[in-house]
Amino acid sequence: MLEGLSSSLRTTLMKIRGAPIVDKKLIDELIRDLENALLGGDVNLDLVMGMTERVREKALKDDIPLAVSRRDYTIKVIYDELTTLLGRREDPLRINPNEKSVLMFVGIQGSGKTTSIGKVANYYQKRGFKVGVIGGDTFRPGALDQLQQYLKPIEVEVYGEKDEKKATSVIKNGLKYFKEKKNTNLILIDTTGRHKEEKALIKEMEQISKIAKPTEILLIVDATIGQQAQAQADAFNRATPIGSIILTKMDGSAKGGGAISAVAITGAKIRFYADGEKIGDFETFNPTRFVSSLLGMGDIEGLVNTVNETFAEEDTAELRDAYKKGKLTLRHFKTQLESASKQSALSKMVGKIPGISGLMGGQKQLMEEESQKNMQRFVAICSSMTDEELDNPRIIKGKRIQRIARGAGAHPQEVKMLLNQFNVMNKQLKMMRKMRGRRGGPQGGIPPGLEGLMS
Repeated sequence: MLEGLSSSLRTTLMKIRGAPIVDKKLIDELIRDLENALLGGDVNLDLVMGMTERVREKALKDDIPLAVSRRDYTIKVIYDELTTLLGRREDPLRINPNEKSVLMFVGIQGSGKTTSIGKVANYYQKRGFKVGVIGGDTFRPGALDQLQQYLKPIEVEVYGEKDEKKATSVIKNGLKYFKEKKNTNLILIDTTGRHKEEKALIKEMEQISKIAKPTEILLIVDATIGQQAQAQADAFNRATPIGSIILTKMDGSAKGGGAISAVAITGAKIRFYADGEKIGDFETFNPTRFVSSLLGMGDIEGLVNTVNETFAEEDTAELRDAYKKGKLTLRHFKTQLESASKQSALSKMVGKIPGISGLMGGQKQLMEEESQKNMQRFVAICSSMTDEELDNPRIIKGKRIQRIARGAGAHPQEVKMLLNQFNVMNKQLKMMRKMRGRRGGPQGGIPPGLEGLMS
């Protein structure tokens, strides 16, 4: 996800982290690097210049908290400004399970609307909702069939009328059908793909909105369009109030940073983003967690959520408890890696672990190609350990490392690397738990997820 932008930002932070002194000269270099990284990620020029100027002013001011070094304070300033730039704060979509809710999906053709409907259906079905979908795209050939095929594996019912060309009629009938079904409490409406200049389709969208009276209207935005997302969001919002944004194609987009920042300008709420084609490749958008991942600090909360949804409930109780308590062992991690059956689950999980993602390599495509092989090597190394070593990695030193490497067919340096990354991950978990216990820590402190950078 946004590997180019992420790599540039990490390099920038490494420069300040490794500097013996933080002075005006270093801050100026840092600002130039930040500008290049953000402009390379297709973020709007005016936004970039405004942000970097604020970083400069805050980083060079004299009245920083006494308990915080200028190095740590500067990194915190960058973190805060990036969070503001990419969405300010998390604003989750709230739906009452005790009421029948209606979500209407709109967007230009090819933006990923059909797959987004499937992902939203899967997301809420896992959270106890009974979902029904109305195939209201009567313009595109095969739209109804595609929707039905995509939702069939998760057994979500789709209402559609193949011979009816009038979308408003299909949607009106579909709403009546699902509202009469007592156990359906969330109705998702697909609509015909539109372009902001297609006046007839925009007018139809207004009519559908009046008929459906949706709880929320969700605009699907293709992240590959970058800064153009702002014009798209504005145009749709003028036609009918847009309540939420879903960003798609975030997995391979070099312009994702531009799309996020462009949407943020409009004041629209980014609720979710899709980082793959599979129905489970779907995340809630949390700016602070998102920026932490961009900066290489990992996403502990997202990791726990991914683990919970990826593996069976009965297999994860002990693991969830270990994550929450900050007492993860090599045995826990090895067990879950052995249980993982899907490459996408592995890649998503690894990408959220502080330190471990670096082991996989910085490029997204390399991660996709090599993660399975590297994780198998990790499991092989763990399998060469004794029960005592798996439960207490601190005793693995000297001759034990040599023995483990021989048993796994690995180099001793690989064993050391894995142990080091595992220690980084455990430290992050413990630090986050400690910071949460302080409710965010003292004013001027480093936000959760950043501690490992300064250690």
